Amino acid sequence: MSSVVPDDGAPNVPDPGLPAAAPAPQAPHPLRGRRMQRRMAAAAVIVVAALVGMAAGHVLLPGGTPNNAGTPNNAGTASDTLSVAQVGAKVDPALVDVVSTLDYGEGEAAGTGIVLTSSGEVLTNNHVVEEATSIEVTDIGNGKTYSASVVGYDATADIAVIKLNGASGLRTASVGSSSTVAIGESVVAIGNAGGVGGTPSAASGTVTALGQSITASDEATGSTEPLANLVETDADIQPGDSGGPLVNMNGQVVGMDTAASSNFQFQYGGSQGASTSEGYAIPANEALSIAKQIESGKSSSSVHIGASAFLGVEVTPLSGFGATTSGAAIVGVVSGSPAAQAGLAQGDTITAVDGHAVTSPTSLRNLIDQLHPGQKATVSWVDQYGASSRATMTLAAGPTG
Repeated sequence: MSSVVPDDGAPNVPDPGLPAAAPAPQAPHPLRGRRMQRRMAAAAVIVVAALVGMAAGHVLLPGGTPNNAGTPNNAGTASDTLSVAQVGAKVDPALVDVVSTLDYGEGEAAGTGIVLTSSGEVLTNNHVVEEATSIEVTDIGNGKTYSASVVGYDATADIAVIKLNGASGLRTASVGSSSTVAIGESVVAIGNAGGVGGTPSAASGTVTALGQSITASDEATGSTEPLANLVETDADIQPGDSGGPLVNMNGQVVGMDTAASSNFQFQYGGSQGASTSEGYAIPANEALSIAKQIESGKSSSSVHIGASAFLGVEVTPLSGFGATTSGAAIVGVVSGSPAAQAGLAQGDTITAVDGHAVTSPTSLRNLIDQLHPGQKATVSWVDQYGASSRATMTLAAGPTG
């Protein structure tokens, strides 16, 4: 598996939402696996995309001890009813290729989705549609291409549900129970590997561990999220596979591919293991539970329903500069945005939203995720000289997340 994908790109650009331009990680991480390109008139640069298989990667959290209990429930047994090719033929018609236009045309990301309903509700990773200003989806089953809108998302769990506009009669996925998945079980990871579209790729492997915890980082946005209870596999998950299914040998979806990492030292409880290449999937039971909450329209502290609120700043961790020791440092402000109208500027540091402390770009994003376009938010900040300010602004509609 390749953990780095060469893409045409450019240096940090103002992000209409909250994504942060984070410094390069000091240690390798597993990757989020969408394939992404950023385009600007500036000189071309190599960027690593992170979704199911992009740049920096994800690092297993200390204490993320592998669950080695259990026995294979289909590895080399009579329950291996289908070949890899047969699994692909069964599952492919219920998948979609997802292409997200980012930052009003400044970039593009490609991933995969799993069709949940015949009317076009699709499960995918949040990071596949994060920062999207428009989404185009091609259904593998009928070959048609649709525009799509985001129904809702849970950034902390890396889950999103999108709706294909005008779709009907779509093939839906056969879903199994992830509670039956066992170490050593044969599985197949299916998706839009490389973001090239067309017939999905299928990579076979086995389940190598359960209950894994990693920190997933997205170099495109600088955001990081801890993800827990993941299924680990040695199937060759590639960039573009993000949001695609991890399938058992009966052709049932038992997980959703979300991250991959290559050639780094796993850390279990502080001890290092062998250099290896592994992929990670969110268990199907967990993903579908969140998807059902999104479909029901029930928001929560982590689940956002509908369009995303837009503040209009590009932020980065403080990294030793600024007049405060905690917050999200502004490195760019979108012209005409609520932030610009309120007087925020490059060099300022956002310290609170509606009285809730902002400690990092990720915490700022999480706070704004709980709001919606048209709502008012009171933002507190400190300028580069240490002077404090506060303003109430009406949030606009912006890119997803």
